[in-house]
Amino acid sequence: MVIYLKLFLTAIFWGGTFVAARIVAQHVGPYSASFLRFLTASLFLLVLIILKEGRIPRLERHQVLPAILLGMTGVFAYNVFFFLGMKTIPAGRASLIVATNPVFIALLSAVIFRERLDSAKVKGIFLCLAGATIVISRGDPLSIFTGSVGWGEIYVLACVASWVAYSLIGKVIMKDFSPLAAVTYSCLIGGAALFIPACMQDLPSLIGSLTPEDWIGIVYLGFFGTVLGFFWYYEGIRAIGPSRASVFINFVPVSGVFFGWLILDETVNLSLLAGAVLVMAGVYLTNRPDRCIMDAL
Repeated sequence: MVIYLKLFLTAIFWGGTFVAARIVAQHVGPYSASFLRFLTASLFLLVLIILKEGRIPRLERHQVLPAILLGMTGVFAYNVFFFLGMKTIPAGRASLIVATNPVFIALLSAVIFRERLDSAKVKGIFLCLAGATIVISRGDPLSIFTGSVGWGEIYVLACVASWVAYSLIGKVIMKDFSPLAAVTYSCLIGGAALFIPACMQDLPSLIGSLTPEDWIGIVYLGFFGTVLGFFWYYEGIRAIGPSRASVFINFVPVSGVFFGWLILDETVNLSLLAGAVLVMAGVYLTNRPDRCIMDAL
């Protein structure tokens, strides 16, 4: 029972990252916001990995490039695009666009790694793409072809592409890392790469001018959205398996839309609700546990 509560709270934490990022992005540049998030996360992760594994694993020579690729895609690129997008579009809409991650991962895994796509996954992909189109176009799919989609949506789609790249790279090289070591090195490398751009942007001048809300948002993103969320999610995978744990991902866009409405007073209109239903149905079908697992429940 406890592990299910942790997985549910993880989905809530991840949904809340969109609201926290929306708040922080209004006052902090994307490089500085990303750097501060992963500086916070890295400090907590270093403590956690020492407690769990007894030491910080040493990177072998053949692991250096894979670790750099993970850090540059999943931390550097993803978060720069994430904060750029969150500066201009509502948290709820962004959470629904990012919710398409598993669908694109499944689709490209089938193309690149020849992973099997059954009929349920194919239906899920089409449903999710239809829902994302409605969300991105604000209910007017033809606007995608007339150039009416804003930069915010484009940036969030770019962060989806970055995460898909991170996940596909991870499929190949994760056997060389424990999950905790992989995310720790990703955060350290990505955070280090963000430092110079952050200093060139606004980091030195903004440290003293950050509001309490900004600091709360940064710590939330670093600790709850990165460290605790990751740790509990992988606890869930170990306890009940990846298929059942992944079902809880469906709660992320729900909590993102809810917190956007509750905290930021964002509008929830009919097109957003319609897109949300299609996206969540598509993500569920794409990540649906195997029938044998469902029967075991």
